[in-house]
Amino acid sequence: MAGGAIAEVISSNAPGFAPGDLVFGDTGWQEYAAVRGKTLIKVPRVDPLTHLISVYGIAGLTAYFGLLHVGKPKAGETVVVSAAAGSVGTFVGQIAKIKGCRVVGIAGGKDKCNWLTSELGFDAAIDYKSEPVFKALKTAAPNGIDVYFDNVGGDIFEACLPQMNNRGRVACCGAVSAYDGAAPASGPRGVPGLIVVKRLILQGFIVTDFDGEQRDTAMADLQSWVKEGKIKVPEDVIDGLENTPQALIGLLAGENRGKRMVKV
Repeated sequence: MAGGAIAEVISSNAPGFAPGDLVFGDTGWQEYAAVRGKTLIKVPRVDPLTHLISVYGIAGLTAYFGLLHVGKPKAGETVVVSAAAGSVGTFVGQIAKIKGCRVVGIAGGKDKCNWLTSELGFDAAIDYKSEPVFKALKTAAPNGIDVYFDNVGGDIFEACLPQMNNRGRVACCGAVSAYDGAAPASGPRGVPGLIVVKRLILQGFIVTDFDGEQRDTAMADLQSWVKEGKIKVPEDVIDGLENTPQALIGLLAGENRGKRMVKV
């Protein structure tokens, strides 16, 4: 089973890597792995090490680049993020607040929504499990949506799109709603007309689109914000490789707050 991990080098024939080095790579769900050096990224030792997978890893960098480089929010604008209590969404909302935006999170369950507003500083949160998202957005984002960070697709995407402001931006990051269920019977309705009339920009991206210099800048910003207390780092760590399957199932069911990780 494929899976990214922070690992320690115990033996190396690859130049630039020595025993004791920490690396990030696709090691798979296993205790030991033999991989090509060119597929690994050397990472520094930080405390706690879990931050290398969450805020300083793919989750934090995805939030940073997707929001700032694709969404391009401006101070005073309204940013909406789905899966707001997840590994990426928690950082999207906090970075948007740093940039002076009004932030609305969409999450499953009242406890998660209360946590987003009371602990992470979101201005409002919508519980998609207990209230119609389209109607709730009218109250939470009365001036419309300038940036929508989409982690889920599906019905929530459909609810947000009509409420986008002219020249709004949609950062298309994921489609959690379709990862473990049946394919939707039809696609979002009326999308072409909305995009044209509102002059919207919808852009998909992946974190590897951004080069080393951009990543250095992102890392410096993220480290500074964490040190200054502007970003809180929620993490959900489960002990034991044997618990990995259930950890994945729980992730898809929305059990986690922040980045879910398994400690081997």
